[in-house]
Amino acid sequence: MQLADQHEGTTTKAFAGLRVLDFSTTIAGPHCARMLADMGAEVIKIETDGGETMRTRPPVRNGCSTVFGQLNVGKKSMVLDLKSEDGKEAVRRLVATADVLVENFRPGVMRRLRLDYDTLRPFNPRLIYCSISGYGQTGPSAELPAYAPVIHAASGYDMAHLAYQPGRNRPDYCGIYHADVVTGTYGFGAIASALYQRTVTGLGQHIDVSMLESMLTLTVIELQSSQFEVKPPPRPMFGPTETADGYVMITVASEKTFQGLMKVIGRPDWVSDARFAAYGVRRDNWADLMDGVEAWSRQITTEQCLAALGAEGVPASAYRTVAEALRDPQLAHRQALSDVEDEGGSFQVLNLPFRMSGADTTPGKHIAALGEHTRELLE
Repeated sequence: MQLADQHEGTTTKAFAGLRVLDFSTTIAGPHCARMLADMGAEVIKIETDGGETMRTRPPVRNGCSTVFGQLNVGKKSMVLDLKSEDGKEAVRRLVATADVLVENFRPGVMRRLRLDYDTLRPFNPRLIYCSISGYGQTGPSAELPAYAPVIHAASGYDMAHLAYQPGRNRPDYCGIYHADVVTGTYGFGAIASALYQRTVTGLGQHIDVSMLESMLTLTVIELQSSQFEVKPPPRPMFGPTETADGYVMITVASEKTFQGLMKVIGRPDWVSDARFAAYGVRRDNWADLMDGVEAWSRQITTEQCLAALGAEGVPASAYRTVAEALRDPQLAHRQALSDVEDEGGSFQVLNLPFRMSGADTTPGKHIAALGEHTRELLE
């Protein structure tokens, strides 16, 4: 059963009929444009004759990268030399028929190519032009080179994360690129907003998305505590709790879950204990509280611990690998993964993390070979 069949009459794509030109590379821009493709837009990926950089990222089978495939499934591929007059003329013709353009070059690159918003706007005043960059299109840092790991460090995210790791002073290595995915998603939301506004004004606009500012949105509490002095608890409030055979994450974020946890560990008297009765003092005595929780949890297995916590509605999880998470029956129930194909064979990609009762949000099934649609689109 396809996701589109779950609701009677759900046969449409929300962005069907839209044309998107995707000039972006690596992760942030391609992620944004893939979301548009999943929602039904015709996304034309513009590449050089050497191919987009992610085409070589492992895992690679028969010369095809599944990481590239995950970011670009459902798009068309067109090869153009943007430095040539023929290439620029081809872009201008495409722009005349496009609704959206996505690019994540360093600010100034598209202007030097004469493919910036101001240059292309006369060819299509309805064009929505989304620029994604490290620091934004203007300002003293605008033209600095930036990739996600640099933005993690520049935004304060890495040091904020380190502050929750007792006894450590060296920042973590970066292997998961939050900045790319978050920024690409903000770009998608801004484009959707501009499309709606265009129904009123009839005009497109330029969207300027900053990776630095996108990452700062993740540090909600830290952004405020950097302005006002806040005493940290003696032990970070959310972290691994030891069991007899591993660790679990327990999250106490309400009075109800606190009371449930005290019942589970056999300390209902702590609900009224002066050290824990109210959030403020409980936070100040968090180390004592969690020492009591671990005195209980270390005596039982992770499975037993989760069963007891679940029975009282206390949010908790074992620490899983991504591979283990992908085997969760919940994901199978929601049909969260789709089978797709490239010239290397078939593999699975993650669908959009939301479902719509009136629209199909599943991705396409094919990852285009380099330049596969060039001739078709130039005709």
